[in-house]
Amino acid sequence: MNPNPSLPADIPGLIRVENTGRDEVIARCAAMTEPAYPHEQVYGRYCTIEQYVDCPPEQVFAYLRQGHHLEEWTYSLRDFGPTGTPGLWMGDDRLAPGTRIYCRVAANEQAMTVDYHCAWDQADTLWMIYLIRVVPAELVLGRPGSVILWTNCRHPYYDDNPHPELAPAPDRPWVGAFWDLFYAGHTLEMANLKTILEHRHHSGSPVSVAPATLVGR
Repeated sequence: MNPNPSLPADIPGLIRVENTGRDEVIARCAAMTEPAYPHEQVYGRYCTIEQYVDCPPEQVFAYLRQGHHLEEWTYSLRDFGPTGTPGLWMGDDRLAPGTRIYCRVAANEQAMTVDYHCAWDQADTLWMIYLIRVVPAELVLGRPGSVILWTNCRHPYYDDNPHPELAPAPDRPWVGAFWDLFYAGHTLEMANLKTILEHRHHSGSPVSVAPATLVGR
């Protein structure tokens, strides 16, 4: 019988203060820490980027939750419009000519999370999911503004297009072919997002804009 119900002694392999001394844990952690890491090891399955933005978190969240703003800060998403399905939008991903992208926004105001559920070519399975969280910088950095965390997970469809018959052309490159560049590409887009939010906030302009006023339409 386990004398301490809070200690999962029946689960092998756990490293806890009850069974491993501090010096051993420090030695293990040191052995796990490398001076450099291969790109595939860091970004092969998950791609996370982060950025500080000098703009109030409430305004950052309000901007991100309105999906039409993707036309401003992303590199290639343009011309979004509603479909016949409530909450589902369709636009062009100009990363590949003739490619339609479908998007649904899932936002939680209390947690300040904004997830973009997207897919190329079809809307039945929105498997390209961009997970974004807005954190008040006052809480984590002790300064005004926001910290934006953005994660992508490498869904199996990135490696294998589930609907090649829907591609606008047989030689259209697949989105998964760009996975190794996701960190760099998303870092450029995050820089766009930071620039837009800070420019409008510092100038006293409204951070969010109506869809009809977007540039590049």
